[in-house]
Amino acid sequence: MLDRVSCPYACDDASMNHSSAGLVIWDVDGTLIPADLRWLTRAIARAYGIAESEVVFPDKKVHGYTDESIAVDTAIDSGVDPSAAEAGIPAFRQAIAAVMHEGRQELAEVQPPYPGAAASIAGLHSRGFIQTVLTGNLRSAAEVKLDVAGLDEFLDLRIGGFGSDARDRFQLPAVVAQRYSAIYGDPLDSARVIVIGDAPNDIACARHADFRVAVVAHRIGRQELASYEPDLVLDSLDPTTVVAAVSSLLSAGGSPAAR
Repeated sequence: MLDRVSCPYACDDASMNHSSAGLVIWDVDGTLIPADLRWLTRAIARAYGIAESEVVFPDKKVHGYTDESIAVDTAIDSGVDPSAAEAGIPAFRQAIAAVMHEGRQELAEVQPPYPGAAASIAGLHSRGFIQTVLTGNLRSAAEVKLDVAGLDEFLDLRIGGFGSDARDRFQLPAVVAQRYSAIYGDPLDSARVIVIGDAPNDIACARHADFRVAVVAHRIGRQELASYEPDLVLDSLDPTTVVAAVSSLLSAGGSPAAR
């Protein structure tokens, strides 16, 4: 997957000479593909030497959080001593990479992309938007998921923010901004950025960075999502709707708090 994913703009020097309509930052699990805890279950069990049936996820702090924070909290809830839970993170990193590699065929079967995901990404690309991801997945897991789903062609993962970059998801927008500036040669203008996610923590993370935010009601109902005051709630990833909504929000101007 390498050249196309790591440098999708290499052929036309767009990295340093671009005219972008804005930056679209996608969440992965629950937004582009259905969420599935089987990979974390297997990796946590392998890393901490417990049976998969003994893995107990906490009631909260799963969806919208980073894999490493989930792994530590889950290990503790599964009976692992807190110090051992933290010490097991290097083993977890190795385990999740192995689990994702081993499960590529299964992944294709159980987590196909949501309808409209590929077409929405392609449509935004055709309108001149730069696109990347901000996800709690470790980079090794995110790259496999996006590759298997066939969603990585127009995503510039060089500037993405991953759970392997910071344990705290709220630190990931700064990672994206720094990488964007390094690759594209301009500071990232928060007024020209939109996050597309599916969970309350996606909204909070975007607001923390002063980014616009849209959420898709794949897992949580429209009314509940609307209570967290995103800029937009989408019922699906209908590409016509997504492209029109993103284009409208990023051409509106003003700060997210003013909308």
